[in-house]
Amino acid sequence: MNKVFFIGAGPGDPELITVKGMKVLIRSDVVIYAGSLVNRQILGYTPVHCKIYDSSKMNLTQIIETIEKHYLEGKLISRLHTGDPSIYGAIYEQMLELDKRGIPYEIIPGVTALFAAAAKLKLELTAPEISQTVTISRVEGKTPVPQKETLDLLTKHGGTFAFYLSASNAEKIKEIFLKNGWEENTPVAICYKICWDDEKILNTTLGNLVNTLKENSIKKHTLIIIGKILDRSSIVKYSKLYDEDFEHGYRKKDSSNSNN
Repeated sequence: MNKVFFIGAGPGDPELITVKGMKVLIRSDVVIYAGSLVNRQILGYTPVHCKIYDSSKMNLTQIIETIEKHYLEGKLISRLHTGDPSIYGAIYEQMLELDKRGIPYEIIPGVTALFAAAAKLKLELTAPEISQTVTISRVEGKTPVPQKETLDLLTKHGGTFAFYLSASNAEKIKEIFLKNGWEENTPVAICYKICWDDEKILNTTLGNLVNTLKENSIKKHTLIIIGKILDRSSIVKYSKLYDEDFEHGYRKKDSSNSNN
């Protein structure tokens, strides 16, 4: 039985798609990809006969009708999304419409921009006593956010923040963070088109966030990471995981260093 595959294309580098995702693309008869966000080089994995649609020029009805048409023809269909489909991928409505039509589907995860950015920055998002919480969010724009998830409420907590789809709201980000007690010198990483050939990674501070974006003419395709985790000098304690005096279910404490 044929089915629809929702595939995470990764952040931009064609080599960062999963092996499973690549194998499905190699066999695909039809690919519907997010043309404004997915690197076209990834389409190089598709066979010569594959029919390709750019979903940036389509609405939901057109996307679903295209999927249904080719599904009924017995084709293998790939719906190619940027990053990981589960993060701001707008796949829920597509899945619900496929459910209504009895069209089976599978989701193949991908590397989201945050994790690609962490790798580029040589960053661990969860360091002991600095940050054990990562908040992925976006600033309210045309699409509202739930009342209990407003920026004002979220920033009253600590941890590390990663904002997608929010570069145009940088002034609001800065204003609310500062209002809720964050310091102007809080480290910020601006990650533009991460893992693309024209990527930019700019290290700045909360106080200089807006100016840095303006000076570099960055308005979209940007991930903003905020938090002390970006400052390596703040990391003074190591994890207990590999501590010689720490034991867990898979490793006993190293007794060779004992004075007994």
